Amino acid sequence: MLRAFFMVGAGGFAGSICRYGVSYLTTKYYPTTFPAGTFIINITGCLLIGILYGLSLRNNWLQDAGWLLLATGFCGGFTTFSAFALDNVKLMQQQLNFLSLLYVISSTALGIIACKAGIWLTQISHS
Repeated sequence: MLRAFFMVGAGGFAGSICRYGVSYLTTKYYPTTFPAGTFIINITGCLLIGILYGLSLRNNWLQDAGWLLLATGFCGGFTTFSAFALDNVKLMQQQLNFLSLLYVISSTALGIIACKAGIWLTQISHS
């Protein structure tokens, strides 16, 4: 049981560091009103968890410990749903309601598509 907590914590630690790095670099090099850093992180995280899930379906690539480390830990630490919610509240507080709606719809739709694409990428035959 303690090992499971360690695996999630280690993955979450790495995911959080990566999230901060992507957010920092995005804000530094592409400053915009649109929360691009969080958007990129969420879509990339959806793609990654889709790939991990697809690999686990394809060939049992991930055992319990690997899933805890990579999907629960890393993806959980990397993706930023709470930041996504706060970004939307801030946009609405600035009366940028259309931009908030665009952000919600595009993040949700593209996140689902990216997750599905990740699974699809693992199902491609290597013939």
